[in-house]
Amino acid sequence: MSTLKARMPGNPTVRIRAARMSDLDALVELENRSFTSDRMSRRQWRRHLASASACVLVAQADQPMAGAAIVFFRKNSTIARLYSLAVDTGLRGLGIGELLLAACEAQALARKCLGLRLEVRTDNTAAQQLYLKRGYRSIGELSDYYEDGAPALRLEKSLRSR
Repeated sequence: MSTLKARMPGNPTVRIRAARMSDLDALVELENRSFTSDRMSRRQWRRHLASASACVLVAQADQPMAGAAIVFFRKNSTIARLYSLAVDTGLRGLGIGELLLAACEAQALARKCLGLRLEVRTDNTAAQQLYLKRGYRSIGELSDYYEDGAPALRLEKSLRSR
């Protein structure tokens, strides 16, 4: 993956790049700052970083780890899955999540996927707004999906028209 750079209005340049194993500590720290439950362990992050069926992207701004995202790819499937997208709590609302999401979509297209699917908590309206703004549509709801029993919306975007 080539590095993507974008300048946010009134904010620092944000750089999106493929994660490296040397990012492991920062990814675990971001995970712990970003989520109160359903956190990935260090072991899970290490496995995703080493997996050929996962693409881990990081966003860098003034600090080394402004955000991260993971996309999973299944053999013989044209639908990729956005497994996680996290933006540092102090940097939310600056467009970093949108940049990460666009980079995930680009990775899915590069792997010949026709769509990108994800689950989002029904109470996470900020994330839902981001996904809807980027053209995702609801394809269902999953009850008792998260560790704490919260339901999830399942969303999907067709990448064909890009």
